[in-house]
Amino acid sequence: MSCTDCALLNCHKKDKTFPQFCLTTHTPEETIEGVNELYRKDDFVAKFSNAAAEIEGTYYGKLTRVEEIIAFAKRIGAKKIGIATCVGLMSEAKIFAKILKAKGLESYGIICKVGAVDKTQVGVPEELKVNKGCHESLCNPVLQATLLNEEKTDLNVIVGLCVGHDSLFIKYSEAPVTTLITKDRVLGHNPAAALYASGFYYRRLLQEGDL
Repeated sequence: MSCTDCALLNCHKKDKTFPQFCLTTHTPEETIEGVNELYRKDDFVAKFSNAAAEIEGTYYGKLTRVEEIIAFAKRIGAKKIGIATCVGLMSEAKIFAKILKAKGLESYGIICKVGAVDKTQVGVPEELKVNKGCHESLCNPVLQATLLNEEKTDLNVIVGLCVGHDSLFIKYSEAPVTTLITKDRVLGHNPAAALYASGFYYRRLLQEGDL
């Protein structure tokens, strides 16, 4: 059993009791203390965790995600922000770049189709293209990350990369990564809506078996 099986969440405020399977009580003290040492002594971890905590404590429920990213970037001393965007969210990426400029931050954006490499060139079968029988560039998160690495960005922001492509981008990005938009074309880029509606409109999600 894990945290998704817990109904108490005593780890949050310690105003209840821990369940028998709780990871807080079952994790060896030396493991917890070893991680705590990172927050105290690792400069990178300390800077990022303190900046995140400061934003949460100061602006909880007050700032949009766009504003939180800007506030976070400034607190960690980031000057140049990389934008890794989906081709379908270029308009949003351009607006975000303008906002960053207005707030005194430099940005550099890379579209997912950069390189214009046809999907079949890397082994994707023609039948798996969205539009078959013509050139269709693959999403290229590894090249996005490579080019942003060359630009020496301080913080990279994902704008709607596909599931899996975002994973590859994070893996190959040398700069830390955060997300502005998580793409969900069906739900207007609000993937949590599927969870909220799982008791009615999306009850199929809770039915056993394949999609």
